[in-house]
Amino acid sequence: MTWKPLPIGIDNFEKIINGGYLYVDKTLFIKELLDMKGEVNLFTRPRRFGKTLNLSMLRYFLEAGNYDHSHLFKGLKIMNAGSSYLIHMGKYPVISLSLKSMKQPAFELAFDMLKKAIREEFKRHWEEINASKRLSKVDEDRYLRLCDLNGNQSDYADALRFFRVHVYLYREKDNHSY
Repeated sequence: MTWKPLPIGIDNFEKIINGGYLYVDKTLFIKELLDMKGEVNLFTRPRRFGKTLNLSMLRYFLEAGNYDHSHLFKGLKIMNAGSSYLIHMGKYPVISLSLKSMKQPAFELAFDMLKKAIREEFKRHWEEINASKRLSKVDEDRYLRLCDLNGNQSDYADALRFFRVHVYLYREKDNHSY
């Protein structure tokens, strides 16, 4: 029997699966969330209980985009949960923002880390949103300011709402249903 390495400190689902790390199958968590049909879900667990890993797993399962992530779930329990769950695979726009780096000794540093986290998510979606040609010049300028960490406070005050609107518009153009 070959031993798989423990994924100590790894909170990215794709990296764990592709890296051959030991993974305790928690994919039925996806089924549980879909069954709850909650508009908002709050995950409270102690530190190091896999919250970020579970959210990463959800992202790879639900996210629509240029990449098919279904191979990551091969042999995992969610694949046997039925077609009413599998129809959700790769169907939704996902904004994934971790606030792990926000724990800082000063507000200014925490805010800088938040801006960097927002930038990474904006950059992750830039190619798709830019290709949609749905951004006005004003919105494109704002989007790029946020990607370059050059936004002002009002740009960041509603950055996630702004982002959600444009992710939605991109998906709407490409006739993705969600």
